[in-house]
Amino acid sequence: MHASRLTVTIDPMMDEDWPSVREIYLEGIATGNATFETTAPEWEAWDRGHLRSCRLVARLDSKIAGWAALSPVSTRHVYCGVAEVSVYVALRAQRRKVGSQLLNALVEVSEHNGIWTLQAGIFPENVASIELHKRRGFRVVGTREKLGCMNGRWRDVILMERRSSVVGVELL
Repeated sequence: MHASRLTVTIDPMMDEDWPSVREIYLEGIATGNATFETTAPEWEAWDRGHLRSCRLVARLDSKIAGWAALSPVSTRHVYCGVAEVSVYVALRAQRRKVGSQLLNALVEVSEHNGIWTLQAGIFPENVASIELHKRRGFRVVGTREKLGCMNGRWRDVILMERRSSVVGVELL
C-alpha cells in the first residue's frame, strides 16, 4: 500500500503502548529540538506525570506512529483546568498529518475532561510544531529567553496557549 494512503486512527493510550511511545519519545529527544530531556523516563515516572484521561496514540495501519498527552501545570486547584501539551510523531510518519490529527483529538479530549487552557513550550527552531499549534488555535504568548541550558547552549522556549471556547467560558 502506498504510504500516503495508510489509515491513521487515534486511540486512547494504553499501558502496553509504552514501549512504542517511549521509542518515539527517544526519537524526538535525539533531534535536539523537541525537549530539554536527554532520556525517556521509566513508565512509572511518565505515568505519574501525565493525565490518564488525556493520553492518545496515533496508529498508522495499526502500528503506533505518534502520541500526545497532557501534564498538569500545577497541583493547585485553581489550575486544575490548565495542562501542558506533548505531541510526538515518529520520524517515519512525519508529514502525514499524524501530528495534526493527534492535536485535534487531544483538544477534543481535553475539553471533554474540563481543561480550559492548553499550553505548549516549543523551541523556536521547531517551526513545524509552532505552525501545527497555530493551526489548532494556539497563540504565541511570549518567549521565555534562555530558559534552560542544553549541551552547553542556553535555549529559548516559545510559550503558546489555547483557551477553550467551550470549557470555562461561563467565567469570561
